[in-house]
Formats: sequence, C-alpha cells, structure tokens
Amino acid sequence: MTHPSVLPALHTIDRLAPKAHPRIAVVLGSGWGGLTAHVQDAVRIPYANLEGFPQATVAGHSGELWLGHIGAHPVAVMSGRKHGYETGAVDGMRIPLQVLQALGCEVLVQTNAAGSLRADMPPQSLMVLNDHLNLPQRSPLVGESGSERFVSMVDAYDPALRAQALALAAQRGVSLHEGVYAWAFGPQFETPAEIRMMARLGADAVGMSTVPETILARHAGLRVLALSLITNMGAGLSAEHLSHAHTLSQAQAGGDLASGVLAAIIGGLDLNPTPSQP
Repeated sequence: MTHPSVLPALHTIDRLAPKAHPRIAVVLGSGWGGLTAHVQDAVRIPYANLEGFPQATVAGHSGELWLGHIGAHPVAVMSGRKHGYETGAVDGMRIPLQVLQALGCEVLVQTNAAGSLRADMPPQSLMVLNDHLNLPQRSPLVGESGSERFVSMVDAYDPALRAQALALAAQRGVSLHEGVYAWAFGPQFETPAEIRMMARLGADAVGMSTVPETILARHAGLRVLALSLITNMGAGLSAEHLSHAHTLSQAQAGGDLASGVLAAIIGGLDLNPTPSQP
C-alpha cells in the first residue's frame, strides 16, 4: 500500500515523466554528479517541485531527480541527498526512497565521498562497501511500529550486487577496494583520536552519509549497492588540511573516473539473482 505522504511527488512525476518506470534508484554524493551525463533520454525534475524531497543546502549537491536509462536499465537518479547534520534528523531521505520504490525501483545504488583510513587506499581510490559502522547509533526507523522495524542488517550491502560491481569495474581496468564504511554524524571532521578509534573498530573509510539511507532501503526490502570516492586521508594520517572545499576539489578531480565506472556498473548489473532478505 502506497503511503499517502508519497502521493504528491508520485503525481508530479507521473505528470512530468509518465513513461518513467525505473528499476534502479541512485543517490549521488559529492564527486559523483557526472553520472547524470550518462542518463539517456533524461527527464529532470527539481526537488523543489517534489513534495517531501530535500532542498539542497550542501555545495556539490544539485537537487534534481533524473529519470531515464543507463544502458538497458531504467533509472531514477537523485542528484543530492539530505544529511543528518543539516537538521539533526536522520530520516530526511524516507519519502524520496518511498517514492522511488513506489515507482518500481528494486535496487538502491548509493555513492559518497569519504576519507580513507588505509594507507593502500589513497585519494582518488574507489571502494565498494561490504558493511558499515553506525557510530552515532541513530536510526531513521525510530517511531515506526510493528515487527518490520527490527530489520536485519546482515548483508545490508548485497553480496551479489557487490560481486558484480567488482567484476564490471575490473572489465574497465579499475580495481575497486572493498571495505567497511564508518558513519560519522558531522558536520565537523573527525579528530585524529577518533580516526584511530575507527580503525581499531574495523573501519576502512569514514563519511557523513549513506548509513541512514541503507537502513531505510533494507527496511523497505530494496537491495543496496554502495560506493565511496576517497577524497582525503583521515585526520592525522597525512599533512593535508581538511575542509569541505578540499573534499569537493578532490571529488572533482576523481569524479570523471568514478562516474564512468559507476555508469558501467549500473548498465551491466544483472537484477535477476535472488535478492538477499531484509
């Protein structure tokens, strides 16, 4: 049953893009905006026209929904997301993801910019997520009722999709790293002590997004694939001065490669394997 809160956005999309029936939803983080150049026959709808979609407040997030095709797959690409640090709420992507699922999306592909905790994964590297650390222990499911809110997070990042991503990237001569993403609430960057703690907990990269959307997606039964573009080393691991401007600069430098690899992955995905269960 479609929740009433998603109906206004669905009606707008049906009016502006009546032929849109996406199977893959994509959320673009900093550095990944070039993917939109790979969307064929695109219909662009500003978030401002979609009730319940976030208004862009972070540089590097344009705030548009792109509907079209990448390869043979119909896609819905969100150019920009809502972060918990913007308002303190962690459920800002609830309605957009519900809308995309109601349109027919079965898979959520997430992207982000992240800091590396590994010497062998320098800036401009790409990492596919195999797990995450929810360090703030915040959940967008707080307030939900029923037993469905107790969703399993085992294999939250779908193993079959992950294996396909690794193989498809390798076909382009790109080696994806694989690792655990630590969610830090932000907006301030981490301290060197916090970075050392995260490394001891098993994190390979750190960023300020992705985890709430993954929780929402698994609650909804969507399969999740997620990739990080490494834009810096974690605090204390290099001499670089961390700032959002530095993150955007590094994201722009690696964005073309990242977006090209992402387009190849999305276009080549086989959506037929048995999905993991939430």
